[in-house]
Amino acid sequence: MNGKMVNEWVNSVKNEVIQWRRHLHQYPELSYHEEKTSQFVYDLLCSFENLEVSRPTKTSVMACLIGSQPGQVLAFRADMDALPITEETNLDFASRIPGVMHACGHDGHTAMLLGAAKILSRLKDSVQGEIRFIFQHAEEVHPGGAKEMIQAGVLEGVDQMIGVHLMPHIPVGKMGFTYGPATAYSDRFDIKIQGRGGHGSEPHKTIDPIAVGSQIITNLQHIVSRNTDPMDQLVISVTKFHGGDAYNVIPDTVSLGGTVRIFNPELHGQVRGWMERVIKGVAEAHSAQYEFDYRYGYKSVLNDKRITKIMEDTVSESFGKDAVQLVPPMMGGEDFSAYSHEVPASFILVGAGNVKKGTNYPLHHPRLILDEDALENGVRLFVAAAGKFVLQETNHEGAKEWAIMRSS
Repeated sequence: MNGKMVNEWVNSVKNEVIQWRRHLHQYPELSYHEEKTSQFVYDLLCSFENLEVSRPTKTSVMACLIGSQPGQVLAFRADMDALPITEETNLDFASRIPGVMHACGHDGHTAMLLGAAKILSRLKDSVQGEIRFIFQHAEEVHPGGAKEMIQAGVLEGVDQMIGVHLMPHIPVGKMGFTYGPATAYSDRFDIKIQGRGGHGSEPHKTIDPIAVGSQIITNLQHIVSRNTDPMDQLVISVTKFHGGDAYNVIPDTVSLGGTVRIFNPELHGQVRGWMERVIKGVAEAHSAQYEFDYRYGYKSVLNDKRITKIMEDTVSESFGKDAVQLVPPMMGGEDFSAYSHEVPASFILVGAGNVKKGTNYPLHHPRLILDEDALENGVRLFVAAAGKFVLQETNHEGAKEWAIMRSS
């Protein structure tokens, strides 16, 4: 694909993409409640030409660009939901919704894919096959919107799929690539310890659930250090410990909770059993009772080697070899994993960090600011990917038609 032509296309929608992103940033909506967001996306897509727009679920949108010639089906995905965080950026377009913020870049993902959809919708005559633009709800909350989208049939006939994520720890202009597992399996657990309370001055007359819970926390870490190969990355983090209300009273019960992160699917199937063995052993040793609730979360995102290599080459050609960064897998969870276990897929990290502009706060931080220069890079990435998979190089009629429409 002609790089100069792509740059011209992207530049022509750059300002709109920024404005779309800022609008979405001001009106964030939580997972499963993206009513206004999805309507905004739906209305915009309907204003573009040649797209078949639908609502796979109540708060999601899909647009299909069916080419003039048969070929493969390429799917793009952007997530749309926000987080229950109070924004502290002081941006002119900061969130107007109390306690809700786009602190994970989903406003940018949505705007970038809208920009790509506007460009590519004018290239119908150059498309061999189909491009699906999937705007997904509820990425942040398990079980995640991806499963519902798949059940609604958005992957039927799809040959390959691309997802992106804006990342503040990667500089603007760089793209992060991981081969194979790119994110971790992300599970959650809750533990309740039932003891026997009493006066703090007479601990011998109690079954102290705080002491039992503390030993459980310590022993759970032995799973990581002694049950698994050090080369197998495993994290068991207890992030909640609640019990007791008075200084002189040992409570009857305490509750604990936390998360498990792991890449190895075989070990993933064993962790729950290992944890319950530890919890049961410690509880029984102190005559306490326990309840253990382990909930499986998102699977690991699997980056298909062939698709990822094509995308790496695409970035090298479109942005230069220096733009490619090979990055290690992330311990974070991501429900794009549901798609990647169904069709060959690649999940690419788009650099959005710029220390000079103060865009170096991490994702999910109330002061997260993304460098908006990254938005045009995301649009260009989507368009370039379409050029690799479904745009016919020798057919420029669609491109000519697009240029004529843009200038009119």
